[in-house]
Amino acid sequence: MNDQIPTGDEHGALGDAEYAEFMELAAEEGFDLEEVEGDIAAAGHGPLPVLAVIGRPNVGKSTLVNRIIGRREAVVEDKPGVTRDRVTYEADWNGRRFKVVDTGGWEQDVLGIDASVAMQAEFAIEAADAVVFVVDAKVGATDTDEAVVKLLRRAGKPVVLVANKVDGPSGEADAAMLWSLGLGEPHPVSALHGRGTGDMLDAALDALPEAPAQTFGTALGGPRRIALIGRPNVGKSSLLNKVAGEERVVVNELAGTTRDPVDEMIELGGKTWKFVDTAGIRRRVHLQEGADYYASLRTAAAVEKAEVAVVLIDASESISVQDQRIITMAVEAGRALVIAYNKWDTLDEERRFYLEREIERDLVQIPWAMRVNVSARTGRHMEKLVPAIETALAGWETRIPTGRLNAFLGEIVASHPHPIRGGKQPRILFGTQAGTKPPRFVLFASGFLEAGYRRFIERRLREEFGFDGTPVHISVRVREKRGKKK
Repeated sequence: MNDQIPTGDEHGALGDAEYAEFMELAAEEGFDLEEVEGDIAAAGHGPLPVLAVIGRPNVGKSTLVNRIIGRREAVVEDKPGVTRDRVTYEADWNGRRFKVVDTGGWEQDVLGIDASVAMQAEFAIEAADAVVFVVDAKVGATDTDEAVVKLLRRAGKPVVLVANKVDGPSGEADAAMLWSLGLGEPHPVSALHGRGTGDMLDAALDALPEAPAQTFGTALGGPRRIALIGRPNVGKSSLLNKVAGEERVVVNELAGTTRDPVDEMIELGGKTWKFVDTAGIRRRVHLQEGADYYASLRTAAAVEKAEVAVVLIDASESISVQDQRIITMAVEAGRALVIAYNKWDTLDEERRFYLEREIERDLVQIPWAMRVNVSARTGRHMEKLVPAIETALAGWETRIPTGRLNAFLGEIVASHPHPIRGGKQPRILFGTQAGTKPPRFVLFASGFLEAGYRRFIERRLREEFGFDGTPVHISVRVREKRGKKK
């Protein structure tokens, strides 16, 4: 069997010979081969390209994001202080999949509109491969819009200019006025009614690369990328300074410190790593909610650029909802995961006991994450960070040959069949690993597999093949038989 990964990703992670063998198996079982091919391609995708939606408050960014992703998920109330867990969403247009970064929904007058719009735009542009810049056609280009245009020019990312709130032909003239911004043709749309959004999405997808500009792995000999993430004031800057062995990042709480240097090349464990620092979020007076929201944007930007997320948690405090959100963000982005419990040197026996209970209760979904107990202040156990990162990366890139996987699935089906439901017993017929980074499996079954059984399959996969420190995605395809098995 040929396990060589093709240069293209038309077969996901399957080599040509393995793919041919797999499709033969699918044909024998009576599956629609075109659909099977589509399922493998969908599950085998690498990191998706990222489209950022930016603009002033009240121009309709979140409404447009909801229109793009096809569901009401982004918050559309324009109340100051509206914070959200999610700022990135997966979308699909004409068969192409991509991610959308939404910067709508939070505005804080204390900062001033210009400053907060610029902050949001800067974080979002950093994460993006292309940008949708939304302007209110009825209002026209404002000074704030002009300031964002300067940011966009500096960033050099492809931009699609959207003139929103053009509800009919009479608004087209308003849209035409936006040529003056110098960003090319304004696309007149009504995010609320859907008018013109199809043409706008076509233009956005033309601007997006097929795959992100970042090339993962060591194919180009570049250093591996690590996002150091965590809630504000958890010790990220101190940790980065400690691993760098020098003061690279400002650690004080001076108001007005919004950003620190983003990427740091650091020698650690005999290798060079690129640390994507997210320590630039500072909590300031009156800006608690805003700081949380910017932290989410900033974290999303860092995670999109990284291969491994190192989540720093303050072990001296209870695990917070925000800690859990940040971990979820890294898992949903499909990154390798290391959880570093900081300030370990300050814990007494009682706190250690309660921390273990909290981990069992609050982080029960990620028992597979790599764990290190460290002290950013003293440097204790820092030497354990690199082995944990390397183990997580190895799991993230692990590939199981289809033949071996199907032998394993056959054993499971024989020893632990799916429970009978409604007089029927669904069965896994065969499967394949369609992609890595993270490992993605497609299982083809004769009926619906319950969530509990899917979790059981994932647990057994991990026991058998490792996958330490990485999320594992399992999708199940149920097909009506198109023909009898001969």
